[in-house]
Amino acid sequence: MRETFENAWIIAKREFRAYFATPLAIVFLTIFVALTGAFAFYIGNFFDRGQADLYPFFAYHPWLYLLLVPAVAMRLWAEERKTGTIELLMTLPVSPVEAILGKFFAAWAFIGLALLLTFPMWITVNALGDPDNGVILTSYIGSFLMAGAFLAIGSFVSAMTKNQVIAFILAATIAFIFTMSGFEMVQNAVKTWMPDFITQAISSMSVLAHFERITRGVLEAPTLVYFASMIVFFLFATVLAVEQKKAE
Repeated sequence: MRETFENAWIIAKREFRAYFATPLAIVFLTIFVALTGAFAFYIGNFFDRGQADLYPFFAYHPWLYLLLVPAVAMRLWAEERKTGTIELLMTLPVSPVEAILGKFFAAWAFIGLALLLTFPMWITVNALGDPDNGVILTSYIGSFLMAGAFLAIGSFVSAMTKNQVIAFILAATIAFIFTMSGFEMVQNAVKTWMPDFITQAISSMSVLAHFERITRGVLEAPTLVYFASMIVFFLFATVLAVEQKKAE
């Protein structure tokens, strides 16, 4: 187990540095910071609300991640399969699990860096008022966990196809389904032809519902288990997909 994480860490460091081999990383980070700020100030009416909190900032993270996280994830394995380097990768003295973990942690760290660069928002709200910094901290943690869940979905989809565009669309679609499953409109539609326990099960799978609880400062064990389970499940599915494609 220790050797697995050591090898995954080596791969993660290499993959993380690779993001900055081209200007695309800077472009992505700039777009992320600009969009989060624009959504908070102009759509979320940050100043007009007259409240010292970052709810308008975090409220739009799920919708931004629906587009930005699949954009990062789509190349994790699709590019390897398209160029044929996945066969070369599998001949190295690393297991598929180590390679998958390394790539995932590098991409998650990259998204975490983008999230970290939004810290001026936290400074701004403290300069303007007296916010509950505990709630802001838990919201950042929740946002990072949500990004990890979407990234794990994208990793699995990327391992299933050689086409990055298809990987992007499918990952965004699956993430959208997990996000929308908790909406009242969706719940009302499901209630008309499904038993209550199935409706409740679908609602409990909503990323948005769990994230909204965190943005209220409620960081509970079930929510942590939910995000951890999503990440583990889709990474395990990625392992199966890579193993299958390697055998073809």
